[in-house]
Amino acid sequence: MTTPSTNGSPLQTVDRALQVLLSYSDQRIEWGVTELAEAFDLNVSTSQRLLAALASRGFLTADPYTRRYSLGPALWHMASLWERGGGLARLAEQVLTELAADTGRTATFTVPDGFYVRCIAAVDGLSGPVRSHPLVGDLYPAHAGATSRAYFAFLDPLVRRNMLAGRPFARYTEITQVDEDALEDMLRETYQAGWAYSEGEYDATTRAIAVPVRIGAKPIGSLTLVEPKIYDYDDELQDHLPALQAAAEKFASLLSSNQARAHRDWRRGRSRIPSSSARSALDVS
Repeated sequence: MTTPSTNGSPLQTVDRALQVLLSYSDQRIEWGVTELAEAFDLNVSTSQRLLAALASRGFLTADPYTRRYSLGPALWHMASLWERGGGLARLAEQVLTELAADTGRTATFTVPDGFYVRCIAAVDGLSGPVRSHPLVGDLYPAHAGATSRAYFAFLDPLVRRNMLAGRPFARYTEITQVDEDALEDMLRETYQAGWAYSEGEYDATTRAIAVPVRIGAKPIGSLTLVEPKIYDYDDELQDHLPALQAAAEKFASLLSSNQARAHRDWRRGRSRIPSSSARSALDVS
């Protein structure tokens, strides 16, 4: 099977194509031929052939009227395969394994699931499992516990209110917050602090600290450290907040393409940082 040439070796062509795909974001949803050429310091004919090659394989689609290129169905197909194969969970486990080893606590990653967050990856700490059943698959309601609060607190307040307003809140323990206004106050405090702490709001036998995982300003889940109350540790759970925050940043960087990547200037034989317009295209809000 052959691929279209773009005035360079096959590896150079692949690298250019990947740079173009990674440049799409919420702010950059399409490229024009001349626009791409200017942003990535390509000649117009190379830009045209590169975009056309990606479109021919379904990675981009071309608008027949504006002649601008947006992301295509091949990316949806690949993303679906990655997720069905547990790609996100496996990626999270890399971060969680290191975090659990460094802190001695159980580390989890959760993603939103309607009014809940759902655990999709967990690594036990030195004291072993915190529950008698696996944590993966557990649902945590928006109003109870650090794990869910670390996600819901960082949603747009209007979006959050539309989700939670008028919803009945179940009381899981004697300290579960079931008052809507008081819960909103807790969520605002969590947002201002940047992290959440709970001690028996959802599970009376555990305490936890949690932080959001954010791509730019958008929360996509939460990372949590959990410990059983009956276990004696030599340190305090909150002492590990910096490690938890660093792990969340590391995980976000693995998921994000917002770093300004140096890429080869193939005509000059050296790497360079993309122009300011290309860097803007790489930013994720």
